Amino acid sequence: MPDTRTLIENRPPSVATIFLERVAATPDAEAYRYPVSAASGEGRDEWKSLSWARAAERVYAIAAGLIELGIRPEERVALASSTRIEWILADLAIMCAGAATTTVYPQTNADESAYILSDSGSRVLVAEDAQQLAKAVEKRAELPDLTHVVVIDPSATPTDEEWVLSLADLEARGRARLEKDPGVVKERVSSIARDQLATLIYTSGTTGRPKGVRLPHDNWSYMARATAATGLLRATDVEYMWLPLSHVFGKAMTSTHIEVGHVVAVDGRADRITANLPVVRPTFMAAVPRVFERVYNGVAAKARASGAAKYKIFLRAARVARAYARTRQDNFRRTGTASVPFALAAQHKAADALVFARIREAFGGRLRVCVSGSASLAPDIGYFFSGAGIHVLEGYGLTESSAAAFVNPDGAYRTGTVGKPLPGTEVRIADDGEILLRGPGVMQGYHRLPEKTAEVLEPDGWFHTGDIGELSGDGYLRITDRKKDLIKTSGGKYIAPAEIEGRFKAVCPYVSNILVHGADRNFCTALIALDEAAITAWAAENGMAGRPYGDIVAAPATVEMADGYVRQLNEGLQRWQTIKKFRLLPRDLDVDHGEITPSLKLKRPVVELEYQHLIDEMYQGTREA
Repeated sequence: MPDTRTLIENRPPSVATIFLERVAATPDAEAYRYPVSAASGEGRDEWKSLSWARAAERVYAIAAGLIELGIRPEERVALASSTRIEWILADLAIMCAGAATTTVYPQTNADESAYILSDSGSRVLVAEDAQQLAKAVEKRAELPDLTHVVVIDPSATPTDEEWVLSLADLEARGRARLEKDPGVVKERVSSIARDQLATLIYTSGTTGRPKGVRLPHDNWSYMARATAATGLLRATDVEYMWLPLSHVFGKAMTSTHIEVGHVVAVDGRADRITANLPVVRPTFMAAVPRVFERVYNGVAAKARASGAAKYKIFLRAARVARAYARTRQDNFRRTGTASVPFALAAQHKAADALVFARIREAFGGRLRVCVSGSASLAPDIGYFFSGAGIHVLEGYGLTESSAAAFVNPDGAYRTGTVGKPLPGTEVRIADDGEILLRGPGVMQGYHRLPEKTAEVLEPDGWFHTGDIGELSGDGYLRITDRKKDLIKTSGGKYIAPAEIEGRFKAVCPYVSNILVHGADRNFCTALIALDEAAITAWAAENGMAGRPYGDIVAAPATVEMADGYVRQLNEGLQRWQTIKKFRLLPRDLDVDHGEITPSLKLKRPVVELEYQHLIDEMYQGTREA
């Protein structure tokens, strides 16, 4: 068996090649599961399966259809769709045709969608439904390169527009092409060069237009081999895939899936996660921190709603979970044995029976491990899930590094860190604490923006991440904050807002989003958005049943409740870190208002600009030092 280094260094030139190898190796094995709504539109979804061979038939047909439309190597084909089986098949087909995928979040408005399609020079758009098609129709005059739109939903395909066809029509054209030229797709795959463009992913900029990140085929081939080499995923796993595939995190996971060959259940409907988990019963899941925060807050709110006695049991169990997880991890780090004292083990066993077993069952009862990425997970929430038997391994990467650059090793993970570098990735910490990366996962550059590329990518390959971090002696990385997000108070103290925000999310079960402010001020303040479902349930118990969200957050009782959690947060902070004042926002932050990215990252400048009047109000009448 070749060693890890040999496997990575001798990787194929593209994921398209790995896909062909996977199909040849395990043609009859199950590759994908996907939901199909009941014919009546009511009741539970029916889950269907695709074998690798059947998936390949559809991929080849779509790829040949694109070739029939005139798509040449490296030409861009845009994908504007939520996460679904057709997204994966279309993306694989684009790669197998030698073309490059331009990813477009389905939430993106018409103006920004048109900018991405125009800047990328996309020739074809694969649109999910009538809503995505309408954006292209509205902006067609601004898109001279766009020759066709392929619509996944057959009911959304107009019959009087020659430039619009359904995905089924494209596949039919592809099958006809394959009958005449059966080797056309495999010929395209065999001619793919490592440095040939595979994907253009546009980052969600906090200001100005998004930048297109150029990721060649070799990036994804490396990502597939290197992630598989960590052993996080096994051929026997069932993975639940709901991540947005327009985001680099989801794209990296689909590449790894092809290398490992396990089963992936695909459904991007966020409102179906709770219902799907007991049906899919995954053994592996990748998620963003907000999912774990919502689960934790939901469990806490449900316990509180069940009465004082059950809430007290939950709080005690949460303390036990954190102590248990910390003790196991600390002992493993020191001695190599994840042992705990007898008394703590006994407390954990009791808490497991009362609380933790139900949490695991809510995840389907078979979850072996989760990977959390895209943003920082509050350590207290990570320790809670670890102690409850849901092993959440944090990882780290950026769009510019093809997602994963670091991940915690299963069995030796350390909550509060993002683990160790993937095999083949180099890291160093600059004098100012910035994390620099170099390796096969780093981008070629920003599309048509050489000046922006030069700002972050050195000639010798070192990429400036913009994040601040610390490396332990044995190679574990801890992210401190975004370099540009660090707060320096007027008193000269540096504060990492993400650390404070993460602590508050672990303390307050009703928070959805929080932004700590204090740059060039003499104290810190916070803007707090409450989770609508959680706070509505709390309001019903506190004499405000039926009142709208805006009225609830404005109520003195709600402000008093939030103040109690802020005071609890402050007890564990240094004096200069404490939150002196806060304001509850009249609504939650969301993607539609541009306050968070589709991958659920907070856009600080946008939120601060929108709520500048509240920030000014908190500092009004204070003397700045």
